Amino acid sequence: MTRRTFLTSTVGTTLWSAGSSGAGAFQHASAPETAPGDLYVWRQYTLRAGTGPRRLAEFLQNAYVPALNRIGHKPIGVFEVTTGLPTPTIFVLTPASAETFGAIDSRLERDDAFMRAAAPYFDAPASDPVYVRQEVSLLAAFPKMPHVEVPAAGAKAPRLFELRIYESHNERAHRAKVRMFAEMGEIEIFRRAGLMPVFFSRTVAGSRMPSLVYMLVHENQATREKAWDAFRNDPDWKKLSATEGYTDPEIVSNITTVLLRPAAYSQI
Repeated sequence: MTRRTFLTSTVGTTLWSAGSSGAGAFQHASAPETAPGDLYVWRQYTLRAGTGPRRLAEFLQNAYVPALNRIGHKPIGVFEVTTGLPTPTIFVLTPASAETFGAIDSRLERDDAFMRAAAPYFDAPASDPVYVRQEVSLLAAFPKMPHVEVPAAGAKAPRLFELRIYESHNERAHRAKVRMFAEMGEIEIFRRAGLMPVFFSRTVAGSRMPSLVYMLVHENQATREKAWDAFRNDPDWKKLSATEGYTDPEIVSNITTVLLRPAAYSQI
């Protein structure tokens, strides 16, 4: 079995088992969705102050993002941390599918234009690396929101992105929290309150599992606070969040919030 076949087979099995296992133990359960959404390759670069951020930006803007676009991966999001994690930290979001994500690296290696443009990045010596550490997670989009929703373009003011990670103490609790978003109306309440999603996903492989990861976009901090206030005071949310078996103390063990700004060359 080839590496690509093994990876795609493993992901397919994981997605199916996570979506169906134990479903009968919950009310509100529904039949599994048959049309899977995208996978997201979510990279986190931890850097030191100095030349690292500039050199990484040059690699991403001039080599990595254009090459990913050439092999069919778009839109690519690049985000700089402003609050919630040590800075400088850069995130890169790459949409893919179960059939394509395993071949990304090999296809890039065969791209001569990419390899030429990426030479300064790859030639950096161990004594002067571009970044300190790189972590990669594989996320699976919710079937209800199967693709990235790119925010409307044209806003002159910098947009504010919000990354949120919900961890659970076990897989059953995690599935319950996913169900609140995917089947019980929480995403609709978000939209009604003015919390505009970019993506919703589950972590298929990575750290801090089981967890779900989603991203919102705001015009600014004031509109963010207004939308969250509207969400917290929404009658449907109050009812949903008080439902037995679905309260935060029962199914959520930790929430991480990170505020981000898009890089100038980000496609999201």
